[in-house]
Amino acid sequence: MNFAPISPRSAGSERTAPARRSLLRTALTGTAALGAGLAVSGSPAAAAAPTPPLRKRPATAEEALRELAAGNRRWCHYRERHPDETPAVRQALTTGQHPFALVLGCIDSRVPPELVFDQGLGDLMTVRSAGQVLDEAVLGSLAYGVLELDIPLLMVLGHQSCGAVTAAVRAEESGDELPAHIQYVADQIAPAIDHEKEGDARIAATIDANVRLIRSRLAAEPDLAAKVDSGALTIVGARYELTTQRVHRVSRRSGR
Repeated sequence: MNFAPISPRSAGSERTAPARRSLLRTALTGTAALGAGLAVSGSPAAAAAPTPPLRKRPATAEEALRELAAGNRRWCHYRERHPDETPAVRQALTTGQHPFALVLGCIDSRVPPELVFDQGLGDLMTVRSAGQVLDEAVLGSLAYGVLELDIPLLMVLGHQSCGAVTAAVRAEESGDELPAHIQYVADQIAPAIDHEKEGDARIAATIDANVRLIRSRLAAEPDLAAKVDSGALTIVGARYELTTQRVHRVSRRSGR
């Protein structure tokens, strides 16, 4: 698996508010120190254990992509390392977090990003919604990871046999209204439905098209686009295969 960065279209310019962001960062990360004593005081054995050096964290999008690819290979071959779960890491994380990648994934219980990429505590910031659908809460969560924590990589992760995409395709074909808020999810996916294919092939193609659509929408967000323009952020699309457990890139189509 070879993840290569995609450069989204330019849009807007970055706006900063140092005082506000400093306050927000302090509020959301600094208060973690409150529980520092609880994290280790109940485990004398852990406190007495030797402290290994902390794992070197990816600092760029390219390094983050390589680490995710390596972790997925371990997952595929049942050679998981379950990194960053040691007492030393848990203690270090009580005073702050520095995740190296931000993953927008589906709520599907079979596709937890931390597992399929074999990552541990503090490594990934994950946001999950049915079909990776965007709303204000999702956008705000992604913006926090990029603007406040300076995460260099944002991945939109779709997956094989996505139930949300299947529901959207079937609803359009039948004309039936879906229950309650599920219709909102289907409406957001509807523009990505591939009408050039039929049956299961339509669903599979729509899964990829939906990843492309969401990635394009994120790339059009002014604050995120400004980060991309400055080289501080890379946004990519990917897909997880349930049958092989592999993650592969979903590339943009020509002209889209």
